Amino acid sequence: MEQLYAYLPRELVTFILVTLFSLLIGLSQRRISLKREGEATLFGTDRTFTFIGILGYLLYILDPTELRLFMGGGLVLGGLLGLNYYVKQSQFHVFGVTTIIIALITYCIAPIVCTQPSWFYIMVIVTVLLLTELKHTFTELVQRMKNDDMITLAKFLAISGIILPILPNEPIIPGVSLTPYSIWLTTVVVSGISYFSYLLKRYVFRESGVLVSGVLGGLYSSTATISVLARKSKMASDEDAPEYVAAMLLAVSMMFLRFMILIFIFSREAFSAIYLYLLLMALVTASVAWYIHSRHRSVKDAETEEEDSNNPLEFKVALIFATLFVVFTLLTHYTLVYAGTGGLNVLSFVSGLSDITPFILNLLQGTGSVPVSVVVACSLQAMVSNIIVNMCYALFFSGRLNPLRQWILKGFGGVIVLNLILLVILYLF
Repeated sequence: MEQLYAYLPRELVTFILVTLFSLLIGLSQRRISLKREGEATLFGTDRTFTFIGILGYLLYILDPTELRLFMGGGLVLGGLLGLNYYVKQSQFHVFGVTTIIIALITYCIAPIVCTQPSWFYIMVIVTVLLLTELKHTFTELVQRMKNDDMITLAKFLAISGIILPILPNEPIIPGVSLTPYSIWLTTVVVSGISYFSYLLKRYVFRESGVLVSGVLGGLYSSTATISVLARKSKMASDEDAPEYVAAMLLAVSMMFLRFMILIFIFSREAFSAIYLYLLLMALVTASVAWYIHSRHRSVKDAETEEEDSNNPLEFKVALIFATLFVVFTLLTHYTLVYAGTGGLNVLSFVSGLSDITPFILNLLQGTGSVPVSVVVACSLQAMVSNIIVNMCYALFFSGRLNPLRQWILKGFGGVIVLNLILLVILYLF
C-alpha cells in the first residue's frame, strides 16, 4: 500500500482509504443494527459512519502535532453517542454499547492510517468487520459450550503459559537427560494437539459421521478412538460394519501424521529421515480405509462422538502421561546402558502395548548418543506394534459375534503387512 505514495499524493491516498474503510464499517454496522434494533433506534446510516471517519481525518490533519482539534471532536462525538444511548435505553429499552465503540473506532481510523503501516490498519478493519458479522456465531458458540469449557481453556493456558516457563531445565538424575522442563514440555505439546482435536470435534464437526470422527479422534488418541468405534459398532448392521473399520483405519492414518508433527517439533534431524515413511504409512492406511468405505454403503445417521467428548486436559491424564514419560526415559536410558541398541529395538515393540507417545518423544529428546537411523527404526517399530495392539482392542470391544470382526482382520491385517514391508525397505536402504 505504501508504494502508492510514490505515484499519488499521500493526502489523496489517505483520504480515499479512510473514506472507504469508514464506509465498509458503516455498511456492516447498519445491516446488523437494522436486523437487531430497527430504524427507530439507529444511531446513523452508513453515511454517518463515513462522515465520522472523514471528520476524524480533517481534524487530525489540521492539527497533527497537538491534536487539540481531534480530541475536541472526539469529545463532541462521544457526547452525541452518549445522548443517543440514553434515549435508546430510556425510551426503547435497547441496551448495548457496540455501536458506540465502533463509531469511536471509525473516528480513530484517520490517525491510524496516517501513522501505522498498512498491515496494521487493514488488520484493524478486518477485525472490526469480522467481530461485527460474527455476533450470531458467537451466540451459537456460547450456547454449545459445556459448563467447564472455559475452565479447560484456562487449564491449557496455565500449563503452557504459567507452569512451563518457571520449571527448571536441570537434570533430575545425573547422567539421564530428564528435566522438569522437558517432562512438562512434552505434556504441553501433546495436550495442545489433543485440545485442538477436541475443539474441532466439539464445535466444528459436532454432528459428523463415522469417518470424520475417526480422523479427528486419531489426532487425539487412535487407541481411544478405535475402542469407542468398536463398542458402538455392536449396534451396527452387517452392511454398516465396514464403515466403522474404515473410520478406525483413518484414526491410525492420522496417528502417523500426528507423530510426524511431534517429530518435527522435537527433532528436525529425525524428521528429515522419517517423514517420507510416515507419509507413506499414512497414505497406505488411508487408502485401505477409503477402499473399504467406497465398496460399501456408508452410515448415514451414526453418531460416533464419545458421550460429549472427553476433556483432553484432565489433570489425571496429564499426570499419567508425565509418569509414562519418566518411566520410558529411565527404561530407555538403562536399556541402552546394559543392552545397547538391540535392547532398544525390543523395547520399541514392547512399548506398543501402552501409549507409545512418551517412548517416541523420549527417543527424540533424550538419546543424543543413539544414531538417527536407530531412532527412526525404533519409532516405526513402536507404531507398527501399536497398530497390532489396536487391532486386538478392536476385536475385543466389538464382541465375538460382531460382523465387524472379519473386516477388522482384513483391514488391519492388510495395513500391518504393508507397514512391515515399509519397515523392511527401511532396513535394506
